[in-house]
Amino acid sequence: MKTLITSLILAATAHAADWPQFLGPARDGHAAAEEKALPDSFSGDPKVLWEYPLGSGHTGPVVVEGKVVIAHRQGGDVVIEALEATTGKSVWKFSYATDYRDSFGMDDGPRAVPAVSEGRVFVHGAEGMVHALSLADGKLLWKVDTVKDFNSPQGFFGRVCAPLVTDGKVIITTGGTKAVVAFDAKDGQVVWSSGNEDASYVSPVLSSPKTLTCWLRDNLTTLDLASGKVLSAEHFRPAIEASVSAATPIKTDHGWFVSAEYDVGGSLWDVGDDGSLKKTWSGDDGINCHYATPVYHEGYVYGFDGRQESGQTLRCWNTATHEVKWSSPRVRGGTLLIVKDKLLVLTETGELWIVRATAEKFDQLLSAQILRAGHRSYAAFSDGVFFARDGQKLVAVKLN
Repeated sequence: MKTLITSLILAATAHAADWPQFLGPARDGHAAAEEKALPDSFSGDPKVLWEYPLGSGHTGPVVVEGKVVIAHRQGGDVVIEALEATTGKSVWKFSYATDYRDSFGMDDGPRAVPAVSEGRVFVHGAEGMVHALSLADGKLLWKVDTVKDFNSPQGFFGRVCAPLVTDGKVIITTGGTKAVVAFDAKDGQVVWSSGNEDASYVSPVLSSPKTLTCWLRDNLTTLDLASGKVLSAEHFRPAIEASVSAATPIKTDHGWFVSAEYDVGGSLWDVGDDGSLKKTWSGDDGINCHYATPVYHEGYVYGFDGRQESGQTLRCWNTATHEVKWSSPRVRGGTLLIVKDKLLVLTETGELWIVRATAEKFDQLLSAQILRAGHRSYAAFSDGVFFARDGQKLVAVKLN
């Protein structure tokens, strides 16, 4: 099933070890199966292959066909760039004007990770613009203004939905007069639009080859992929208005794990191929995800628990017994991905951690300072290289 869903998400003729979208090839935080296993020990800090200067933003990189694509803000423009993955040399640049200003005076740059499929790059900006560019040369193919067309609201922190590309469609949660919109990947025409609900900060996933799952502002919702028809909607959100839900649901051996802070906690859901929803467990003493999506591996969920303001711990949680097996030392927060049996963690202090994905103990194999502190974004992993950014640069770190 995972292989089928992966092929539906991104059916491009891509390299085996590409990282073409938010959360990687299968949109679950796992690196490609073709990647080599990482070493069990490290003698010294890993090698930084190259660095590239960036402007502001929290958009993570994607890696496709030997190119790293990244979006950032320089002055009044959003700049989308493709770099050579091996050297960091610029291949092309595309820019557009933006007037986005964060309501809380935070970073004014883009937030959402781009997606690449069949030679096209799709980028969703904080101001609500969606651009489709040619991966080969950065040429504009089409664009859509979701504020103008769907009255997409800015919300607390701008638009953050990472595009989901599947079945010839680019799917965005706009949070406007139509909560979820599917665009034709070739020309940007609206294929379908559905619902009328604010967006959360959760990006959509496929829960089956024909079913889309979106955690919107008020409801966990499933939709028919072909038509956009709402199949099920269960009210599920923090009780207080000044709150966000940000971690994308992930599939486990005991259903889909869905989690947030603000007294929501973690939960497991059965999501049927027909879109049916049934909550089978919930609790607030496991992994309560403030913003980072966790990963699942062999019976355990690994993720950051706790509020960012008061510090978080990386945890290992058993999906069958609902026990926390271990917790890391407390940090400000971070994001993570997994390469076979190793967790790659990027902390808000700019450290790269390599942690063994085992329930036995918190087994940290490496801690290396690779970026500035005070930033949060998702990293990418391709061909043994870890690509990560802060508010000033993008780095490529060789791990294999």
